Amino acid sequence: MAIFKGAGVAIVTPFKDGKVDFDNYGELIDWQIESGTDAIISCGTTGEAATMTDEEQIEAVAYAVERTAHRVPVIAGAGSNDTRHGVNLSKELEKTGADALLHVTPYYNKCTQKGYIEHMKAMAEAVDIPIILYSVKGRTGFNIAPKTVAELAEIPNIVAIKEASGDIAQVAEIARLIPEGFDIYSGEDGLITPMLSLGAVGVISVLSNVAPKETHDIVQLYLDGDVKGSRDLQLKALPLVNALFHEVNPIPVKAALEIMGKSRAEYRLPMCPPEQETIDLLTRELKAFGVL
Repeated sequence: MAIFKGAGVAIVTPFKDGKVDFDNYGELIDWQIESGTDAIISCGTTGEAATMTDEEQIEAVAYAVERTAHRVPVIAGAGSNDTRHGVNLSKELEKTGADALLHVTPYYNKCTQKGYIEHMKAMAEAVDIPIILYSVKGRTGFNIAPKTVAELAEIPNIVAIKEASGDIAQVAEIARLIPEGFDIYSGEDGLITPMLSLGAVGVISVLSNVAPKETHDIVQLYLDGDVKGSRDLQLKALPLVNALFHEVNPIPVKAALEIMGKSRAEYRLPMCPPEQETIDLLTRELKAFGVL
């Protein structure tokens, strides 16, 4: 049940006058695919799913599936801190035709490792499509322990993890414990090449929103055996990656897309427009990286 290798974009959700701007969403999806992006991740963290209603989220994923038209896989953000809600949302997102689900860990109420295992078992039993675990302690306050990943990897339709802890030692331990065929995706744009060296097969990327070809190339060069080429492009991208996280994601990346003329930088509170310092930094780094 492998989903993709390469660079998947954690795509922004464009808004216009408080509603999802589907025309612009379609333009962004087409540009991503034409630029070499290997998967579309709809309504994740970067897609501001936290401030979308379930109906909006389902509609946005369904639109992404239709617009993508099987050119690349569509992965739907589906996580919840309420297991019953997560099960129901997962079932509805499966009906859209999404190829897989991305499940962020429970947040705020958090849970124990045992509780998380039971939570994810319920998600896996609710759907037939593949599930990607999503570990991002910096946002949720909960870290998926390597042994927990290995235990959940035994469930047939839990097939991968997006690892965004920033802890390379933890990634290595996960790689040591997981069974053959279970995939690791980098959730850190600054660590794509290092994680590939530990067996990751790709990235679920914020950077790809503004540099889809280059993000794809970081992965593809490595997979093709050009480790130096991958490393050099990774290092070249670091200043832009840092600029994209100068404020809380997705504030900078939406501003960057507006600077590039690709989308409007409209947010939903508590996300708000960036400081001028961030706009100036983004403009410099987009130019320096050659995408503006």
